[in-house]
Amino acid sequence: MKTLNRLLPLVAALVLAGCATALPSLPPAVDPPPQFKEQPRQNEHWTIAQPAEAQSRGTWWKAFNDPVLDALVDRADAGNTGIQEAAARLAQARALVRGARADRTPQVGLGAAADRGTGTSTANGSAPGTLLQAGVNLSYEVDLFGRLSRTQDAAALDADAREALLQSTRLMVQAEVAQTYLALRATDTERALVNDTAAAYADTLRLTQRRFDAGDVAELDVIRIQTELAATEAEVFALDRARAELEHALAVLLGEPVSGFALTPDTTARTLPVIPPGVPATVLARRPDVAAAQASLLAAQARVGVAQAAWFPSVSLTGAAGYASPELSDLFQWSARAWGVGALMSLPIFDGGRREAGVQGAQAQFDAAAAQYRGQVLGALREVEDQLSALRLLHEQSQAQGRAVSAAQRASAISETRYRNGLVSQLELLDARRNELLNRRQAQRVEAAQQQATVRLVRAIGGGWDAV
Repeated sequence: MKTLNRLLPLVAALVLAGCATALPSLPPAVDPPPQFKEQPRQNEHWTIAQPAEAQSRGTWWKAFNDPVLDALVDRADAGNTGIQEAAARLAQARALVRGARADRTPQVGLGAAADRGTGTSTANGSAPGTLLQAGVNLSYEVDLFGRLSRTQDAAALDADAREALLQSTRLMVQAEVAQTYLALRATDTERALVNDTAAAYADTLRLTQRRFDAGDVAELDVIRIQTELAATEAEVFALDRARAELEHALAVLLGEPVSGFALTPDTTARTLPVIPPGVPATVLARRPDVAAAQASLLAAQARVGVAQAAWFPSVSLTGAAGYASPELSDLFQWSARAWGVGALMSLPIFDGGRREAGVQGAQAQFDAAAAQYRGQVLGALREVEDQLSALRLLHEQSQAQGRAVSAAQRASAISETRYRNGLVSQLELLDARRNELLNRRQAQRVEAAQQQATVRLVRAIGGGWDAV
């Protein structure tokens, strides 16, 4: 009794300390700037969706006005293995929430037992006896210090993070499908351009061959044209190889076998939408990966509270009611009824530093989650700035390249006329055509880079728009 009286003040002090223990404070958030450094042009054909990290990212890909792309994104949403894995992990996290919630409710179960052992002592010794039992068991842990509630809160925040990660994965897959598809179509356009150049070289070769047969030009002129034609045809095969690889990558993104997937070449020009990014604060509200990092940070904060609660007593209430009898025939008789109630308070005194290590581990996990969240915010803002500056510079590059293409086409046309009239050499004509091909392909590549940067910008701002 004296020992108990000594422990009571210690228990009371621990209870008061448990009520006064505070969770670690959240680190200061990154203050987003009022606006991005780049000032993009606005486009009235876009509608800003309400910020919600767990909602759909919008049908932004429809701004490219390509029904094939629309169908591919739908197929990827249904068959991509990354999305399926993220959905399964979300279901797992939600199951853990239900499990944590169940720990806070009374636990009821049925039980039956049969014991054979030493019975009542007699003059000849102890006689073996049998005891049969059947009944209902009840247990309930009183959550005095918030251990169970904080465990449930942490599990719920983990589920929120998984839901945001599912949307982030879906947005990533949509962007990768769009980027791969647009790169494939850019390859189709470039291949058509090289094919046209090869056809032009073939016409020149026929003309030069006739002039050589007539004795007007030397054999060297024929060989030069043959060299250019063969080199251009070799580029067609290189583009075919690149297209095949893009087609295979697209099939994997859709979750389909490569051997059964094919897209017909198409060189139709595609719309290049202008994306209004909004202000940095709204971007951070839309980014699902930032929302996931924030939920993980809050979950780590709750788990610090769970680790701190291990220092305080746990109180459990138990109850049992049923029947007990040495004979099976009398087991369910009213006279065999039995019941019992109990309460158990457990307070570890010495554990070799296990609880302190648990608190330190939870605090370290919280610090890591805080650093990850801050890094996610900074990275999100940088990605938007990167793509805004890329689009601005690509637009200026496209205008300059367009002027170069016009000049090269004019020079090629003049050189061909002068060559047919015998005013310039074949070498000058070939140089003009090579220069035109180089500039046209460079213009096409700049356009492809603009499409890629546009998709990356949509991904950087977290989607959130529907094309009208």
